[in-house]
Amino acid sequence: MAVIGAVREVEAGERRAALVPAAVAALIGSGQEVLVESGLGAHCGYADAAYAEAGARVVADADAVHRAVQVVVAVAPPGDAALGRLASAHTLISFLDPLGDPDRVRRIADSGATALAFEFVPRTTRAQSMDALSSQATVAGYHAVLLAAERAPRLFPLLMTAAGTVKARSVLVLGAGVAGLQAIATARRLGAVVTAFDVRAAVREQVESLGARFLVVDVAGDEQAGGYATELDADQHRREQEALAAACADADVVICTAQIPGAPAPELVTETAVRGMRPGSVIVDLAASTGGNCSCTVPGGEVDVDGVLVCGPLHPASAMPATASDLYAANVRALVALLAPDGAFAPDWDDEILQGCLVAKDGAVASARVRERLRGEVAP
Repeated sequence: MAVIGAVREVEAGERRAALVPAAVAALIGSGQEVLVESGLGAHCGYADAAYAEAGARVVADADAVHRAVQVVVAVAPPGDAALGRLASAHTLISFLDPLGDPDRVRRIADSGATALAFEFVPRTTRAQSMDALSSQATVAGYHAVLLAAERAPRLFPLLMTAAGTVKARSVLVLGAGVAGLQAIATARRLGAVVTAFDVRAAVREQVESLGARFLVVDVAGDEQAGGYATELDADQHRREQEALAAACADADVVICTAQIPGAPAPELVTETAVRGMRPGSVIVDLAASTGGNCSCTVPGGEVDVDGVLVCGPLHPASAMPATASDLYAANVRALVALLAPDGAFAPDWDDEILQGCLVAKDGAVASARVRERLRGEVAP
């Protein structure tokens, strides 16, 4: 029988839980034992009693979890205290930012623990149920539009009233990945007129299927593994910024979602572009945690630039912790099923999914990409 343990998140602003009661019940039903740290689901509306009712053993603290379990599941990458609890008996499943902070992976390997990073789960049909990046980006894209709607001084939809007509607001979405597509759909449901931009021409059909206009710019970006866009050369990037500055000037709201794994977010909206927007406009930058798509973004804060509000949330999915945790816990449960297919801990390390997301094992860094980053062969 595999013993699975979930620890409470301690990073500031992180309100998600790695397991929810429904996932606990499913794990126990498939033959696992589950321990959870007291207070695990406090931000999600899940009391300790709900976990106990689902069959989990609720323990006092993270130390108690680590002493009793084989598999530790978490949301945020481990800090110093969490790293100090890891040992060779543990397999860690979490977001780990393996390319952004490869030294953390080396410290996990030094502890002897095995680690699986959700960022490296292959983007394949078979692995869709384990794709935590997509599940959390869905929540983030939805929340970004609600945040913009709450901060904006005008309503989104076209309204015809006895007091006059309210014009529909214009929303510009930068990046048409999972978060961007969810932002488009949400803004459309709120009645906005939506335009979207992505350097990958292949996503145009998806954008237009949601009722948005695709902004055509004379640049051509490729798509790398995982569906992310590659960086543009300097000349293309300059032309991209110029075109987006004109588009921003016509927008009431800009939602930024473009990111490149393991690298700073591309700067799409310059300060000049921000100052060219109408007062009362709002920018929500979902790339704030990696530097931001907007040059004026303050990670974790809000700043007013000549009447334009720029918001840089660091944990956008955590703003809706119950739904985000429900989805994340389902991803965790699917990945645990590969580690313990019949209830007992017996992973097939030749499985393509486990191979893809394995970053530390047997005291060594197991990912070639992380080893390259540690050697400085790939610039961040």
